[in-house]
Amino acid sequence: MSVEHYENFPVASILMPKRLRKPVAAIYHFARAADDIADEGNLSNEERLQQLDDFRDELIHIAADETPLMPLFQHLAVEVKAHALPLQPMHDLLDAFSQDVIKKRYANYDELLDYCRRSANPVGTLLLHLYEEATPVNIAYSDAICTSLQLINFWQDVAKDITIARIYLPQDDMARFGVTEEQIAQARCDDAWRALMKFQIERARALMLYGKPLGTILTGRIGLEMRMIIQGGLRILDKIEAADYDVFNKRPVLRPFDWVIMLAKSAPL
Repeated sequence: MSVEHYENFPVASILMPKRLRKPVAAIYHFARAADDIADEGNLSNEERLQQLDDFRDELIHIAADETPLMPLFQHLAVEVKAHALPLQPMHDLLDAFSQDVIKKRYANYDELLDYCRRSANPVGTLLLHLYEEATPVNIAYSDAICTSLQLINFWQDVAKDITIARIYLPQDDMARFGVTEEQIAQARCDDAWRALMKFQIERARALMLYGKPLGTILTGRIGLEMRMIIQGGLRILDKIEAADYDVFNKRPVLRPFDWVIMLAKSAPL
């Protein structure tokens, strides 16, 4: 399963136990379809919001133990019932995607964290329920990892997002470091930009390191998968730094050799 389209989703790789691949795929396809509604194609904002409301109706059918209308939700309903998955994280995802349709700027970091709470953290929560490891401590670690992954994705895609008039960098931070929207549109990487990105990278790294213990709490192949996800996020941050924060011309991606390094760093302690 590719993550090129929905990058903050920890995918069902070959490390994922076979019994969990089907439910993870069902969750992924739900999240990807909703993300497509918010971002892809030429729909009007009203059409996007209506289709996301239709998805909410399907979740309500599942909650009422009624058969959903769409095949996507029929498959999802089977996995929700089989694994006793909570539906609130899926509603949170839909709320975040609806917000993407209408909200293009974030005044401060707290606003951005609130968005991540609904756009990224629900994925980790759902996976922990699948693993039967959804303790409060584990969810707190997972939230930190998922928020960090979302922020990392934002900092990778500054140039892409500005083309659809979207800026996730907190506006108060931009003002503090003297970076303007015009500068982002011009892809100008100067000292002010580097200072702003350095600040954001350090925040994202601190969150990832806070959540890092989850990689050892989870055992077996699931634990290795989590450690690889953590190392992948940290590796992207290292690459942004190595590019001197010029994400406009050098979008960081993971190459085959990076996976070797990540695997080496993911060995159990």
